[in-house]
Formats: sequence, structure tokens, C-alpha cells
Amino acid sequence: MPIVREKPIRKTVFRGDRSLVLDTFETIVVSDDFYSTRGETLIIVRDVNTCKIKLDSTTTDKIKIKTLTNCIIIPDLNRIDEDWDEIAIDRGACVELQHVQGIWMILSSDGMKMV
Repeated sequence: MPIVREKPIRKTVFRGDRSLVLDTFETIVVSDDFYSTRGETLIIVRDVNTCKIKLDSTTTDKIKIKTLTNCIIIPDLNRIDEDWDEIAIDRGACVELQHVQGIWMILSSDGMKMV
């Protein structure tokens, strides 16, 4: 099943003294084995056995991921919360992450397993 995109938005991502204006979507539904963030606010993962999501700090500064399947989340650089190379979340779980000073930080979560 293809990626379903809803509600287009224009967003500015700041990195130090640089900024990037993106035309993206507020919410997307992903059913692929791999997906890289593109400035969305919410990603819903469904209809796939396992999905690997790469957090792209050049386009995304804050993201919520809700999964209706198994999902592995990996950062584009450094480690999540300075400790984790990846995090695995199970069916029904939700996690919110924010990119802060070069590190992806977990703001809130449920149903996570640290890997």
C-alpha cells in the first residue's frame, strides 16, 4: 500500500543559524518497510509486518509516531537520548521525539523497548 498523505503544510526547520522552508504534510500513513521523515507532524504506521523509520534532522525537528504494527526508529546521527542506536515500539504504541542540539530526545512514549 502506498504512503497516504493528508493536509499539506509549509514548515520552517531551524538548524543553528540556518533555516529550511519545507512543503510537507501534517499527517502521513506509512505501509512500507522503510520510511525517512520529511517534516511531518504525525506518522501512523500500519499494514506492514515491521517498518523502520529514519529520523531525518535536516527536515524534521519534532515528530509523533503511532504504530499499528512493529516499528524500529533510528536517528540519522548520534543516538536517541544519548543512549540508544534505535528504539523498537510494538503494535499500539506511540512515541514523540524532538531534535535538540544534534540529539533526538524522547519527549513521551508508551510501549517502547530499548534496543
